[in-house]
Amino acid sequence: MQSQNVIKAALALSLIGLAAGGQAAEKKMEQPEKKMEQCYGVNAAYKNDCKAPGHSCAGQATKARDPNSFVAMPAGLCNKIEGGSTKPKES
Repeated sequence: MQSQNVIKAALALSLIGLAAGGQAAEKKMEQPEKKMEQCYGVNAAYKNDCKAPGHSCAGQATKARDPNSFVAMPAGLCNKIEGGSTKPKES
């Protein structure tokens, strides 16, 4: 009889755990998607996100802080970084 009580208690605890985990997953999915922007002039060498004058692919910028190479970052952050701009330098 005692083993049946232990089994029932374990089953009840596992169901409570599943319910709590499901609620946590729902809250995580409700988070709004962050808007991203292209930030020029803040890249590290070979860490750019896309093509720019002088190269045709991500990761090919040979110069750090290239004013024509960008890195994607959350909107509003770029202008807070020294040398950061949301527009490439005009050639």
